[in-house]
Amino acid sequence: MSAPTGIAVSPELVSAFSAAVDSHGVRFLKISIENESLVPGETVAPSGTLQQDLDKLTDILEDNVPAYVLVRLDDPPTEWLAVYYVPDSAKVRDKMLYAATRNTLTKSLGSAHFTDNIFATSKEDISAEAYAKHKQHLAAPPPMSAREKEMEEVKAAEREAGGRNYEGSRARQSHVGQGVGLKWSSEAESAIKDLAESDDSRVVVLSIDPATETLLLSSAQEIDVSSLGTALPASDPAYAFFAWPQSITTPPRREIVPIYSCPSSSPVRHRMLYSTAALGTVREVKAFLESFGSTSTLASRKIETSDPSELNEKYLVAELGLTGSDAPATASIVPTQGSDRKPFARPKGPGRR
Repeated sequence: MSAPTGIAVSPELVSAFSAAVDSHGVRFLKISIENESLVPGETVAPSGTLQQDLDKLTDILEDNVPAYVLVRLDDPPTEWLAVYYVPDSAKVRDKMLYAATRNTLTKSLGSAHFTDNIFATSKEDISAEAYAKHKQHLAAPPPMSAREKEMEEVKAAEREAGGRNYEGSRARQSHVGQGVGLKWSSEAESAIKDLAESDDSRVVVLSIDPATETLLLSSAQEIDVSSLGTALPASDPAYAFFAWPQSITTPPRREIVPIYSCPSSSPVRHRMLYSTAALGTVREVKAFLESFGSTSTLASRKIETSDPSELNEKYLVAELGLTGSDAPATASIVPTQGSDRKPFARPKGPGRR
């Protein structure tokens, strides 16, 4: 294989590297460019661990002459480190030639052998201490942008302020997202736990006590999707979490569908409270499901309705975007413009004074 520079691996180097791989008796194999070809040079046998031997690597290198060195690793000994030594004090032509040919070396000898590489511009860059720092750099997490750092600090502050881990039936407050924080009654928590641990089709309906801003359990029952519309209050806002074992997708799965129902006839103050707390409540339930180790997945979309009676399989399929080639004909009808489906009536904000 030739590089754009025209340099190719010599048969002698292929033979020398193959013998080094098979023998396990070579720690360092030095390679140079001579007569437009990559040729093998000095070899050094292992005398200790890799860390101990690395301090001896500089003995086979020259201050002003570039070279490649293939280094056998300890764990596992079948893997190699490619060292590209191009000192700053070398001739400009040599620096360009060695820098442009390094990919040819590993590709020609078999890239699978080489799990790491170092580009060194001085002997200090390939000491045992420098290699240890190189490994630490590889193991470190990738650098974060200013935005990512800010988000990480916010998450840390949330965990410190109370976290979102499940802590038994103690009523607790959400610090997630936008909106008010709601306390949870023990009955509401227990109902979500049962929802997570069961495998049937059931719904949990939650309401808010406006006086204490606490989530209360309104009802929890096994129910089929065809009866879902009758499980929610017709005139009061509510949150519902419907565990739906559906076979529309491939493979089938049990999804827990968040539903926010806000009938137009409900009091404005209640509608505003439920609307503000909806996102935080869904995220709290997601945290519950993760802490319980539930095999059911929370649906990626939250369903909103101003008329609970319209909740049926066709409505869920359309709102969750489950229509497609694998959806049954009875559940693949997406409401179109001009249909009799009523839009969700969001509560209006207070008027100007």
